[in-house]
Amino acid sequence: MTAAEYKGKKGLRRLWNALGYSRDGLGAAWTNEAAFREEVLLAAVAIPLALYFGQTGVDRALLIGSILLVLIVEILNSAVEAVVDKASPEKHELAKRAKDMGSAAVLLSLLNAAAIWACVLI
Repeated sequence: MTAAEYKGKKGLRRLWNALGYSRDGLGAAWTNEAAFREEVLLAAVAIPLALYFGQTGVDRALLIGSILLVLIVEILNSAVEAVVDKASPEKHELAKRAKDMGSAAVLLSLLNAAAIWACVLI
C-alpha cells in the first residue's frame, strides 16, 4: 500500500475531517494548556489594537501575523510536550531537551511579536 492509501478519505470528505481534527486540536489546547488560554486572551486584545493602530494593510498583517505565530508555536510546543510525556513519562535528558526547546520556541515567538510591534508602532 502507498502512503496515500493509509490516509483514508479523499476530496471534500477529507477536508471536512481535517477541519474537525483542527477544531479538536484547538479545543484540546484551550482545555489543557493554560499558556494557550493566556495567549488567546492576549490575541483578543492585541488583534483589535493591531487593526486600530496599523496604518496600512502590511502593518496590520505584520501585527496580527506575529500574534497568530505565537499561538501556532504554543500549539506545536504543547503537541511536543504531549508526545514526550506519552513516550517517556519518567525524567530523561532527551525529554527535557525536547520540552526546553519547545519552550524556547515560544519565547522566541513572543520576542518576535514584541519586536514587530515595536518596529511598526514606533
